[in-house]
Amino acid sequence: MASVKSKILNQLSDNYPNFIKKDLSQLIEIILSKIQYALIKNERVELRDIFTLETKIQKPRISRNPKTNEKIEVPEKKTVQFKMSKKWFNNINNE
Repeated sequence: MASVKSKILNQLSDNYPNFIKKDLSQLIEIILSKIQYALIKNERVELRDIFTLETKIQKPRISRNPKTNEKIEVPEKKTVQFKMSKKWFNNINNE
């Protein structure tokens, strides 16, 4: 099962019928934008007992196009590193 925003929104609206769907949608957008903004500022995002997200800088390198075997310079870029908590790791691997 993929976690799509619309499915998460539907689950939240089913579990919390007192909230308006529009408000729940805004809540999801706010949370995701705050996570994105923190990662842009190179800050670590941590949801205790769930996961951590942090940016890492990938050094520039020379790669190659597998079709043409041509060498390509790949510039420095940021990547996001995801690390799940031990609790989640144990829950996933024990089932």
